Amino acid sequence: MTDFSSDQSQPMLRVDNLSHRVSLETDTLTILQGVNLEINRGESVAIVGRSGSGKTTLLGLLAGLDTPSEGTVELDGAVISHLSEDERARLRARRVGFVFQSFQLLPAMTALENVMLPLELAGIDAPEKRARDLLERVGLGERLNHTPRQLSGGEQQRVAIARAFASEPSVLFADEPTGNLDNRTGQAVSDLLMALNREQGTTLVMVTHDEQLAARCGRQFTIESGVLTEPAAVREMAD
Repeated sequence: MTDFSSDQSQPMLRVDNLSHRVSLETDTLTILQGVNLEINRGESVAIVGRSGSGKTTLLGLLAGLDTPSEGTVELDGAVISHLSEDERARLRARRVGFVFQSFQLLPAMTALENVMLPLELAGIDAPEKRARDLLERVGLGERLNHTPRQLSGGEQQRVAIARAFASEPSVLFADEPTGNLDNRTGQAVSDLLMALNREQGTTLVMVTHDEQLAARCGRQFTIESGVLTEPAAVREMAD
């Protein structure tokens, strides 16, 4: 069995010469090429780019949802690009949280049950109390027993955020977390993500079209035609 114990002296994420290609009937499509990236523990990082630029593919590789054509991805001390699918799944269950644009809530479950589910699967003690506390924290203490269809889009995203933070992940990946929300609701969700990032020390990595949300992160990267760059002005500020 693979040992997933982390080394706190290491970066949360390290990517070396990452490339990803898919085979078409008559050609090969290069989605990512030569990506190098290092993200420290507790950082907030935004990856911005147009549709089709490769940012969602990159997020999936960073999270171990897929494996690269070339290069390595190291997450919390484990080289996940060398792990089997089952080993990657176990690592994600322990270390990774997700927030998606489409919320991904289970429609037959209440808000409380949606947040409790990953806690129960992970065998975490007192899952109901923790789920209640988190839903209170995101402002949904009065909506515990509502199903997703009884909640607004912003409320559903807050449930998804509570669920993502419930197991205290080492890193949280967010894929367009404000993409389906109006400006006011998106701002509230952004506030919540950044606050929980600070409070729990969770590393936050998101892809977004929202320039205001990206600007709130500690670092920003741009991806274009599969090539990732960090703007020079941002690098200098970080230095």
